[in-house]
Amino acid sequence: MIASPLTLDPVFSIGPAPITEPVLVTWAIMIGLGGFAFLVTRRLKLVPSKAQTVLETVVGAVDDQIRDTMQTEPARYRALIGTIFLYVLIANWSSLAPGVEPPTAHLETDAALALIVLGATIVFGIGTRGLGGYLKTFAEPTWVMIPLNVVEQITRTFSLIVRLFGNVMSGVFVVGIVLTLAGLLTPIPLMALDLLTGAVQAYIFAVLATVFIGAAVGESHEIALEPSEQKRKQP
Repeated sequence: MIASPLTLDPVFSIGPAPITEPVLVTWAIMIGLGGFAFLVTRRLKLVPSKAQTVLETVVGAVDDQIRDTMQTEPARYRALIGTIFLYVLIANWSSLAPGVEPPTAHLETDAALALIVLGATIVFGIGTRGLGGYLKTFAEPTWVMIPLNVVEQITRTFSLIVRLFGNVMSGVFVVGIVLTLAGLLTPIPLMALDLLTGAVQAYIFAVLATVFIGAAVGESHEIALEPSEQKRKQP
């Protein structure tokens, strides 16, 4: 019997739970990101070090994206959106390490990320509108749209899974095939393209998560930009 390319053999097991390679890589990414954040934030300085500058740049970019997309202060959403972006980015780039297959090239990881976004959409929507107000959004603009709005909620979750999985897996396949046929040095331009593609996919995934949460929060979310930010937004 030919094994499916989507099946994974466990590396080891913890009790009844099999631990596969994507899980191990994910743990390594979590430890790396957590350790980096801990070391940098432990000794913040007015004159930032290179590592602190990188972290502040990423946080600033995430904050700006949340402000531009949701028109609200980013503090409530920063941790979720920033973590999703950084994890997807590093997971995509992990394919450049010899012998490592990115976790995002597996449906299980992408499904978990999409479900996190779906859960966050529901939690933030209910937290802002209340349960009744959130459920009423499925009847907008009329109750006839309830089935279509429910289906949309499901299909956009699947679209997150398929988009990320398809793009990352195709990049892994292309680099692997060229590496097999053409040798070691030829795929270097493709690997550079893979870096760019990985960054773009991480950005798109984070932006879509922001858009979905913003749609759930909707017009009832009070805009809370600071006066300085409101002046910056004015033409």
